[in-house]
Amino acid sequence: MLVRDPKKRLTAHEVLCHPWVQVDGVAPDKPLDSAVLTRLKQFSAMNKLKKIAIRVIAERLSKEEIAGLKEMFMMIDTDGSGQITFEELKAGLERVGSKLKESEIYELMQAADIDSSGTIDYGEFLAATLHLNKIEREDHLYAAFSYFDKDGSGFITKDELQQACEEFGMGDVHLEDMIGEVDTNNDGLIDYSEFVAMMQEGPFGKALQNSTSNAFRDALKIS
Repeated sequence: MLVRDPKKRLTAHEVLCHPWVQVDGVAPDKPLDSAVLTRLKQFSAMNKLKKIAIRVIAERLSKEEIAGLKEMFMMIDTDGSGQITFEELKAGLERVGSKLKESEIYELMQAADIDSSGTIDYGEFLAATLHLNKIEREDHLYAAFSYFDKDGSGFITKDELQQACEEFGMGDVHLEDMIGEVDTNNDGLIDYSEFVAMMQEGPFGKALQNSTSNAFRDALKIS
């Protein structure tokens, strides 16, 4: 588990199957972190642009970097549909010791359901469980900004933001409000410095690294 090279390191599934970890042939369940609800509420409060940006970052990570998250998603998605329903999320959390009320689980569901479809797809699950050290890497931030900045002008325009929202199935969005939350110089555009400031500050800023983001990750004890 401590091998530095992810290609040589045991996967989460291999660790859970290892005799050293298993008890009577089955890996023991662990209770959820007590801060899970608070963290997910903070995740839910994150602005829509940041949610999309984190999903963009999540989707460009290597298989090794998201191996544990993929296996956790498959564990919760019991019917293999590629979508986690409320009942599947409730059952999955109960299997790892959750004592959350249905209303609290519903809040968790809403926090991760970026496109408001009523279910959590794989990309949304990755975005909601991604570790901050991956989100704040310079190359990932630049790649995410470039995803929005389609013409390479160095600015995210209203039309480019509209296109990104459509690509992620986000309807009924107020583009002016989305831009206004990030556009500190009020020029109607989002430049790279404004984008980075959004990603590193606010509800998911560096000052709150230890108690925010990664709600599912902390709750489900995954890296």
